[in-house]
Amino acid sequence: MSSEPNAYSSHPPRLREATILDKIVANGGVMSIALFFIVCCLFFAVTTDAFLTAPNLLNIIRQSAPLLIVAAAMTFVITTGGIDLSVGSVLALTATLSAAALQAGVPWPLAILLMLALGGTVGLIQGYFIAYERIPAFIVTLAGLSVIRGFALLITGGYSIPIEPTSPFVAIGRAWILGIPAPALIAIVVLIVAYIAFNETHFGRYVTGVGANAEATRRAGVNTQRIILWVYVLSGAASAAAGVILSARLGSGSSNAGQGFELDVIAAVVLGGTSLFGGRGSLVGTILGALTVAVLANGLILSHLSPFFTPIVTGFIILVAIWLNFRLFKGGARGR
Repeated sequence: MSSEPNAYSSHPPRLREATILDKIVANGGVMSIALFFIVCCLFFAVTTDAFLTAPNLLNIIRQSAPLLIVAAAMTFVITTGGIDLSVGSVLALTATLSAAALQAGVPWPLAILLMLALGGTVGLIQGYFIAYERIPAFIVTLAGLSVIRGFALLITGGYSIPIEPTSPFVAIGRAWILGIPAPALIAIVVLIVAYIAFNETHFGRYVTGVGANAEATRRAGVNTQRIILWVYVLSGAASAAAGVILSARLGSGSSNAGQGFELDVIAAVVLGGTSLFGGRGSLVGTILGALTVAVLANGLILSHLSPFFTPIVTGFIILVAIWLNFRLFKGGARGR
């Protein structure tokens, strides 16, 4: 019989102390992004007239729905120590194909299911190479970014595919329910499910365990390769859902959709305090990070600054967030 301790049932004193420290660091990260979010809101409230109006706030929530959905899934991916650079390309492909499927006469509920299945399949393929072939996630998903976007461009020839305005499909992106945009309600449901899965289930604990110490987690009886595979399936399906929502809101599917989307997603997750080394993640932090990214984009536009200034700000925020991430978590990475 093996004498190795179970990673989830018996913690030596040192590991127990590390867990408490992790919680303190994670809570500190959430508090930091919460403070930064409040500062951004106050700044734009003072410097612009329209920021705090109800229509603008609802517009921010509606536009940030795809980001929130994919960032929630990316939290699982990055917590395992991985990354998915293909989310913007998957969004573009599913947005394009959903419009094409509707034009071909496919019933809209079936079109949605097909897109979700397609996104999950893309994640399954990428996850296989990462988990079982042990190719670095950065390389696999970077290749996916190019290949998947290429398919979207090939299908459309670079043009948008319109969606019939009378189709019930567009209600997914444009409808209002009890005064709340439908995309926001979808995002709220996804975030609640993601929060429960991440914090209250064995799967969530295994995701954290894989990122913290994959070998110890494997010896505890967890199929770590399967866990890694599934987080990429989730990421692909979430990106497909974002593509469906975006195409429904815009009334067309474009192969150019989601350009730079992966940067916004990664910025949201890292800003929220999830460690790039894996083993630490926060869904609450990710939500605040995504809303901060959305508020910055909206506030800069309301400030009458060039829209080309937004990626500069986003890139700078990513750099600072990653620098802080390394400062906070490099000790834990060395100890693994």
